[in-house]
Amino acid sequence: MSKDGSAIKQKLIQQLTFIYQDIAIEQPVADIAQDLIEIMDIVSTPDLAVPHQNNWSQRDICLITYADSIMTNKEPPLKTLKRFIDNTVSEQINGVHILPFFPYSSDDGFSVIDYSSVNESMGSWTDIESIASDYKLMADIVINHCSSRSAWFSNFINGKGEGHDFFFTTSAKDNLSDVVRPRTSPLLRAVETVNGKRFVWCTFSHDQVDFDFRNPAVLKAFVSIVKQYLDAGIKMFRFDAIAFLWKVVGTKCINLPQTHEVVRLLRTLIETRSPDAIIITETNIPNTQNLTYFGNANEAHGIYNFSLPPLLINTLLTGNCLYLKRWLMSMPPAQDGTMYFNFIASHDGIGLRPAEGLLSDQELHDLTTAVENFGGKISWRTTASGEQKAYELNIALYDVMQGTIKGKDNWNFERFICAHTIMFALEGVPGLYIHSLLGTQNDYRKLANTHHNRSINRHRWQENELTTALADPTLHHGKVLSTLTALLDIRINQPAFHPNATQFTLHLGLQLFGFWRQSQNRKQSIFCISNITDKPVTLVLSELNLIVTENWCELIANTEITNITESIELTPYQTVWIGNVAVAANE
Repeated sequence: MSKDGSAIKQKLIQQLTFIYQDIAIEQPVADIAQDLIEIMDIVSTPDLAVPHQNNWSQRDICLITYADSIMTNKEPPLKTLKRFIDNTVSEQINGVHILPFFPYSSDDGFSVIDYSSVNESMGSWTDIESIASDYKLMADIVINHCSSRSAWFSNFINGKGEGHDFFFTTSAKDNLSDVVRPRTSPLLRAVETVNGKRFVWCTFSHDQVDFDFRNPAVLKAFVSIVKQYLDAGIKMFRFDAIAFLWKVVGTKCINLPQTHEVVRLLRTLIETRSPDAIIITETNIPNTQNLTYFGNANEAHGIYNFSLPPLLINTLLTGNCLYLKRWLMSMPPAQDGTMYFNFIASHDGIGLRPAEGLLSDQELHDLTTAVENFGGKISWRTTASGEQKAYELNIALYDVMQGTIKGKDNWNFERFICAHTIMFALEGVPGLYIHSLLGTQNDYRKLANTHHNRSINRHRWQENELTTALADPTLHHGKVLSTLTALLDIRINQPAFHPNATQFTLHLGLQLFGFWRQSQNRKQSIFCISNITDKPVTLVLSELNLIVTENWCELIANTEITNITESIELTPYQTVWIGNVAVAANE
């Protein structure tokens, strides 16, 4: 192609034409495309990005954390966080997702006041760049909405300046009964402006006012934000609540075609500017809808595997892997150039919408009851028919593993580790929440202070208290940390655990959950099998059809398997990774 970026421009024109085909915009799409190229500072480019490139391997592990999850009075939290990662998990973790570190007004950062600044109480851009220099850094693009206290929204109220036309409004008389959203608050917020009363769309809360992407100026503003983050060394972009981006009155206003095309357009720009950058979409929606954000390997590089947390937790609390096994068998392999972002805990609750159609109503009821018995909370949503349905479980992951649906027991630690051992082995890139890494429990004090259910799993550790807790042999925190890091040490050295390595579900009954991974060069196989019950279960190795000419080893215990026809008794919640060890050691 020519060095003026003409191929990129033509692709952008096609994408913009689709996005704005039903919108009367003042500027020609060719001019918008040129503006986007200039904003991204694309001066000369190679050919269009080569598809199906995997910018990740089995060594990629991402730590999910707030900037201030660990605090001390001596320094900004971002410095404390980096020191903790450097000193504690730098050998196992190569990626860090720092949740919104910008000035904000609510929702623990997801109501952004200023996208271009680092919250002064957290640190500075220098601190962000320092982390980005040593780790693959993921930042949130909170793209659906911003704070009602932002300068943009103030300009909207005053009718002038940047942002005066950035927000989605509609008539209070419009029929919005089909709109899908995860909150029970009123959708529209009445706002007095210089131009009279306006009804502003608020998908999540009245402090989080939704953008109107029908205005190309909004798109340009976010492309400028992305460019700034790339310049700061950020390589991974989490598109927060992207499914709700485009609105059309009279529709469900979720997963609309224009939303998908905006993601594709942003990918075009991002991978042209930085070929190794990654987009991950955060779409807490039913599984089949979530999968559509892969596109044809031309949309998100990664999607949050939202069905995994509720299904895995349900499996361990019921001692029955039927639903988890059915789901895993139905999941399409991620094409090269795409990957699943696996997690079982995060700053949010455990979403139940991705389990709809996968778990029965009775399973969901039993699960919510158990969570409440373990000290957790339930957040609700209102359906189009006005019905209240459980939207997410709010509880620390360590505490949700206190027992089964029968009640509390003595297998808390083992059950918790089992969940992670399964997650670490699955196809995809693992995302590990810092409070899982530390075995943090429910924060009832923060919950009481904020009255927000999600606060229960957003504890802030004082560094001295954390240091003491990790060193105390009578507490579980240090044991959790050492056990999880030991598992990661094993994972990152196994080619069969590459995020795109082959995966097949094993059929070993309902008490043993298992799957087989094979490296992309087909030289290494690992059989990953977990006892998901509170009773011992026998694993008959002959059922795995281990190849007799290979040398096999149980990787977690590092023990040789001398007889591939023998049986192994798995203790409650024990996992084995059975691999051909000679190959694993040599690759």
